[in-house]
Amino acid sequence: MKKLVFAFTILSFTAVFAQKVSDYKYISLPEKLEGFKDSNYGLDKALTNSLKAKKYILLPDNRAGWPAGANQYPCEVLSVDVLNDSGIFRNKVILLFKDCNSKVMMSQKGSSSIKEFEAGFQDALKQALKEVPVSDGKEISNIPVPPAFGTITSSGNKINEVATLEAVKDDTIQKASKVTAEKASNSFSKADKYDNGVISLQKVQIAKDQFILLEDNSSVPYATFKETTKKDVFRVTMKSGDATIGYIENGSIVIEIPMGNDRYFKEVFSL
Repeated sequence: MKKLVFAFTILSFTAVFAQKVSDYKYISLPEKLEGFKDSNYGLDKALTNSLKAKKYILLPDNRAGWPAGANQYPCEVLSVDVLNDSGIFRNKVILLFKDCNSKVMMSQKGSSSIKEFEAGFQDALKQALKEVPVSDGKEISNIPVPPAFGTITSSGNKINEVATLEAVKDDTIQKASKVTAEKASNSFSKADKYDNGVISLQKVQIAKDQFILLEDNSSVPYATFKETTKKDVFRVTMKSGDATIGYIENGSIVIEIPMGNDRYFKEVFSL
């Protein structure tokens, strides 16, 4: 019974993620995928085709290429990226969606046993994309706005009519702005943020036994944590590729940073 309840909880949590992503219509694509800057193995095309099929409107990374509505309401646009999370035996990716405040809206892992890089990475991305919902968002151009009006010839009614139309216009813009602000503030607002006094990191659970720490303006994990057989002790892979250990101590995340010559520096991140 407990297992059924746990499974239902996990499914419900995933559904919340999916619902939030599906609220959006626009997704910004990076010029180069963060985890595949040397070669993306066709992942950019696969990602583009899949998101278009799910009824998302794709925008370039450079806002100069965005439509006016998206520039006016940038928090109506999600950004997407693909990280390389491969191990020795499997090609693996992490698909990340972030909001305008760089908060992670959805993270989804994909894995493939195909060893050839191009086919393997594309298969892994395909697995991750299966969990991305179809867009149910509205185009910004469809947000109700007052119709354009011409010159009012009656001098007695001109001021009142213009004032009324401007009031309706302002009210519409305020409502649209409120919806955008609420969406930005509510998007995964319960994400755990950790700080060591120098940098701030967001904890993102990407699997039952694995989580990553992300800097606000980066799609590359600062550190990747995998559970060990001992509670609250983790094998850690740093952004540099160095392997070390980490653990939970008094609610803080501790990483033993390699210093060379078998020396380690204790880095503590607290809520």
